[in-house]
Amino acid sequence: MAQINKPNEYFNTVLYTGNGSTQSVTGVNFQPDWSWLKCRSTAYNHRLYDSVRGALKNLVSNSTSAEATADNGLSAFNSDGFTVTEGGDAYNSSGQTYVGWNWLAGGTASSNTDGSITSTVSANTTSGFSIVSYTGTETNATIGHGLGVAPSVVICKARSDTSDWQMYHASLGATQLIKLNLTDATLTNAIWQDTAPTNNVFYVGASPSINGSGETNIAYCFAEKKGFSKFGSYTGNGNADGTFVYTGFSPAFVIIKRSSGIASWNIKDNKRNNASTSFNINPRNATLLPNTSDADQDANALDFLSNGFKNKSTGNDVNASGNTYIYMAFAENPLVGTNNIPTTAR
Repeated sequence: MAQINKPNEYFNTVLYTGNGSTQSVTGVNFQPDWSWLKCRSTAYNHRLYDSVRGALKNLVSNSTSAEATADNGLSAFNSDGFTVTEGGDAYNSSGQTYVGWNWLAGGTASSNTDGSITSTVSANTTSGFSIVSYTGTETNATIGHGLGVAPSVVICKARSDTSDWQMYHASLGATQLIKLNLTDATLTNAIWQDTAPTNNVFYVGASPSINGSGETNIAYCFAEKKGFSKFGSYTGNGNADGTFVYTGFSPAFVIIKRSSGIASWNIKDNKRNNASTSFNINPRNATLLPNTSDADQDANALDFLSNGFKNKSTGNDVNASGNTYIYMAFAENPLVGTNNIPTTAR
């Protein structure tokens, strides 16, 4: 497996302050295909945009709402970031602070006929990320994802209908699902046909939430890549000297969910430190919750280390004793690059 030595060419976080008018947000280092925006300073909804659906078309991670096309919002994906227009509270209100998490897929999407349903796919096989659009049939089906290797995570949402966000995570297995917009524990359900994704397709059952007849859907697919991404699970120990999770890189972004019980999703990144500062130091206190509109809060401290992350709290969301947690992690730096030079420990 090829080593990714410059993870910020495929994923990067940017912070910005709203100006109430049109502005270009730069510093991403690439033209993003998926941008997830959240106001840090006030409780406004998350906004998710991607290049396959097109600019100005947004979904909300903390809502079951169908896709909305607005006059304002993220209006363009640019070579080093994106443009936000006017003064919408969720993305560019004057004086409010924001975070944008950005992933690179494959740019212009193309037709994929690997599955029983023809999909439209923008895929980056180097970083293991693809964006997949398809129209449902409400019968068991397969969907081509374009990655060439089996994804470890698939996040699906109906675009044209009200429904929950459905996630497949390899650590849970194909008989289970978990919902990004809810605090619920895992649920046994045949939504994935009880079948894990293959190198070419993922499976969907006759569920109207991600495969309704004539309904349009979007899926974000992630395959694990050395030095860039890691998707797994761990067991909490209920101790402030908490569980250490090895990823093989220094994280830039981590999302955690207690899968064995009710708890909020937690997002940490390497640009926010706490709700009032952006210093790149440990512990990482700043927390945003994909399942709520809450502003940045200081909670559930996490250390980002050269080779993984370590819990520094006993919080139920991230480290309750004996409970199981799933995570998705993306890299700031690989532990050791192909030049055999290790990153500096923190």
